[in-house]
Parts: sequence; C-alpha cells; structure tokens
Amino acid sequence: MFYRKSSHIGFIGLGNMGGYMAGNLLKSGHKLHVYDISRKACDVLEAKGATVYTRTTDLAKNSKIVITMLPNNSVVNASYDEMISEGVKKGTVFLDCSTISSELAKSLQKRISLKGGTFLDAPVSGGVPGAAEATLTFMVGGRENDFKAVKDILQCMGKRIIHCGSHGMGQAAKLCNNMMLAISMLAVSETMNLAVGQGLDARIFAEILNSSTGCCWTSESYNPVPGITALTKANNVPISLINKDLELVVNAASSSESPIAMGLLTHKIYSSLITQGLGDLDFSDVYSLMESNNFKY
Repeated sequence: MFYRKSSHIGFIGLGNMGGYMAGNLLKSGHKLHVYDISRKACDVLEAKGATVYTRTTDLAKNSKIVITMLPNNSVVNASYDEMISEGVKKGTVFLDCSTISSELAKSLQKRISLKGGTFLDAPVSGGVPGAAEATLTFMVGGRENDFKAVKDILQCMGKRIIHCGSHGMGQAAKLCNNMMLAISMLAVSETMNLAVGQGLDARIFAEILNSSTGCCWTSESYNPVPGITALTKANNVPISLINKDLELVVNAASSSESPIAMGLLTHKIYSSLITQGLGDLDFSDVYSLMESNNFKY
C-alpha cells in the first residue's frame, strides 16, 4: 500500500521539531490527528486544521499512519504501551522518529507486529531548522516494502529519505551520526579557542578552516564562536540532550564490542558539565567555557 495526499495521519509529540513536522504534513494536504501533553502545542496545530485527541488509543484507531516524535527511551516505551494497549487496527503503520536505542526499536516492532500493525524506526537529522524547512534527513529501519510505502509521507517533512536496513538500523545510523557531531563540537571548540588564543582573528581562521582539511559540518554550519554562523543559537541543542544520545551510544558500543575512545571521552566531558549545573546550555557553549577558562571536567 502506498499513502498519498489526504491520508489520515496521527502525530504524537509536538515539541520543537514535531510541531514543524506535523505542520508540514498539513501543508502537503494530509488529514492530521494530533496529541501532545501541551495543550498550547495542540492549539497551534488545531488552528491550522488538525484534529486534537485526548487519548492516543483513539488517535491510533483513526489513523492509517501514526508518527511519534518523543524525547527518550522511557517516554517512547510508555507511549507505545499505552497507545496499543487496546489493540491495533490491522494495517496501521507506526513510524517512530525519536532518537532511541536499536533494542527498543526492535522490541516495538515485535510488539506491534503481533497486534497486526507495522513498525519502522525513522530518526531524523537536521535539527529545528530542518524540521521547519522540511529538509530533514530520515534514517529508516524496517522492511524495504514498508519503507517504499511510506517514503512519500516522509518526503513531506524531509529532503533525504534513506533506507538503512532492517529494524533498528535507522537508530544505529542516527546514534553514530550524533556521536560524530558531539565529538566534532569539542574538537572545533578546542581548535577555534587555540587559534584565538594565539592571536588569530576568529573569522579569518574559520574561513581558513572551512577551506582546508579540517573542515566539517560543525565548523561550517554550527561554529561555536558566537556570530560566525547564523545556525548557532543559544539553547538550541542542550548539553543534556546530546549527552542523552551519547549514553545510548555507549550502550551500543558495549553490546557490539566496538571501541569508542573519543566517544567515551566526549560523554565523560558532557556528563561532567551536567553535574556542574550546565546541562541546559547549548552544546556549542563549551567554546565560551574554554574561552573564559571555566572549562572543567
């Protein structure tokens, strides 16, 4: 089955990214059913034409596809337990776009398939700007036929839709990507701070860095030096959020017996910053801490 415009789609989790993603589905002509613990977030989508539900079980029963965008493993697990507690309408497709462990994604697939539904893990990359502009990258784990059936739906919210393999492989790809992002932020922050500390102009060095072998997405698009890139916004990616993903990375590395020396060090550094009460800072603020000699870990 392929889902086209005017499909009934349920969306659970209307936070910083989910609200934009749901809005883009409405713009594409789909009939949207929404749920969130925030009434304010629901009101925004209701004003645009969405139907608001107070029970996720009812939302799922009235949707051909249910998309979830939730903060962590425990919330995702509890939400699905509640949503499918009264059964699943046969043929309903569930797409989880949260960042969770591969193990939980595989568990959800088993639970939902036993009830007659279909599950795919489809975490995203691109942040709030990508959600707002419908340019997200979706990393999808699941059967190829199921992936092909929902690809058009995902293209309403994203620019690159990639099938990563079987269930859980979307999450595996997302966690590896986020480990690289976290490591590169520390590396770029150290590099920029060292350059400025030696007397180099930050903008001049950033231009050199981005046209040389040290160039990466962080240095180009999320440079931690204030004012260099417009994308770097205070409290856009809290340290606590990036470290939540690193905890999942550490568990994945342990279960797969993969060495992640840099990943472990990055996790240790961000964990230390959280214990210092800095978890709400943007993860790029490590540069400002280094610059002011307040970087302790």
